[in-house]
Amino acid sequence: MIDEFSRTAVDDPARRGRRERAIEAWLPLAQHLARRYHGRGEPLGDLVQVATVGLIKAVDRFEPERGMDFGAFAVPTVLGEIKRHFRDRTWMIRVPRRLQELRLDITAATNELTHTLDRSPTVADIAAHLKVTEDEVIEGLEGARAYAATSLSAPAGEDGSAELADTLGAVDDGFELAELRVALGPAMTILDERERRILAMRFYGNQTQQEIAGQIGISQMHVSRLISWALAKLRTQLES
Repeated sequence: MIDEFSRTAVDDPARRGRRERAIEAWLPLAQHLARRYHGRGEPLGDLVQVATVGLIKAVDRFEPERGMDFGAFAVPTVLGEIKRHFRDRTWMIRVPRRLQELRLDITAATNELTHTLDRSPTVADIAAHLKVTEDEVIEGLEGARAYAATSLSAPAGEDGSAELADTLGAVDDGFELAELRVALGPAMTILDERERRILAMRFYGNQTQQEIAGQIGISQMHVSRLISWALAKLRTQLES
């Protein structure tokens, strides 16, 4: 079936039907390979679709004149498509491709070693099996945490009355304000007595510029200029 399609000329009207029959004939292979990866967090239906895409690519790219059996050509093509799906589509947080591939290798090694050792493998067991260092295995296991994420709306606490988002820290603007208050005292010394008095009346006494002008004995416009100059001096001093 596949040889017949591959040898059909591109402009032959029969090519389309032969292509569809070739895909249908080898579809069980794609489904079988997809089931091998079931249970790793992806719905079987999605895996079958991905495997089918890989099968279609294999059908379209197969060249029988090279003397290779189609099954031997299709299997790595389909598996490559499935692995790319896991690598590129199912990670909640993007991590380096090296860690994504290492995570898949660690999972496969863990399953195999569990059967051969009749126990859960240690980091050392996995490292020896994959011929990598223990640090690399640990790095791969840490990177695997990005494979799935927990909703911020998930219940948290013993009674479940709070949400996970409630437990997360946030930027406390009070720390920055505290630093500014500490720095403000020495900075105020660069102002003359009248400038300090006007700022105190304006920002601590909450008086209007007109009220300050009446008490100081100057115009409201002059008060405005003095406040602007004083604030500019303080800003320069604090930034330096």
